[in-house]
Amino acid sequence: MSSGGFHVHGPHDHELEHARSGHAEHDAHGDDAGKRMTNQIALFTALIATVGALFAYMGGATQANAGMYKNNAAIKKTEAANQWNYFQAKSTKQSLAEVSRDLTTSAADREKYQAKIDRYEKEKSEIKTVAEALEAQSRDWDKQSDQQMHLHHRWAQATTVLQVSIALAAIALLTRRKWLQWGMVGTGAVGLFIGLAAVLHV
Repeated sequence: MSSGGFHVHGPHDHELEHARSGHAEHDAHGDDAGKRMTNQIALFTALIATVGALFAYMGGATQANAGMYKNNAAIKKTEAANQWNYFQAKSTKQSLAEVSRDLTTSAADREKYQAKIDRYEKEKSEIKTVAEALEAQSRDWDKQSDQQMHLHHRWAQATTVLQVSIALAAIALLTRRKWLQWGMVGTGAVGLFIGLAAVLHV
């Protein structure tokens, strides 16, 4: 109420002003908390997306390596098979030479066939060594291919989990649910752990 140019506040006026100022402070506090949460989620999403991109690249690289190593294994296996075919051809010639030696009555011819037999035996030994080495290389390439595929699966698992974490972050940003924030952090940690397992070749 007013009197002589002065404004006199009643008790209810003070309560209304206090309520208005309290709501303003609460709204300001809520806005600050909301901005802080938004910034945290945005930063988390950016970091996880970056790590996820690296994991995806590693997954693609290991898959390509696995295919290349498997191809190398097939090449070495084919080369080994060719060597064994060559070995078999030498064995056949050696057997024919042995039969010819046993059937001949000439000492000179026996010596000639025996020389061939000795030569074939030596060549077979050399061919066998090469064939076994090629087979060992093929097995080694196969093993490396399997290891790369295992790592590829690890990187793929880590990437998938990080994508789930990013999805949870988006939902948390829209709903502002605290438990979703914890969910995105926990899922992101699991994805990073799987990625670490891939780095350590586990």
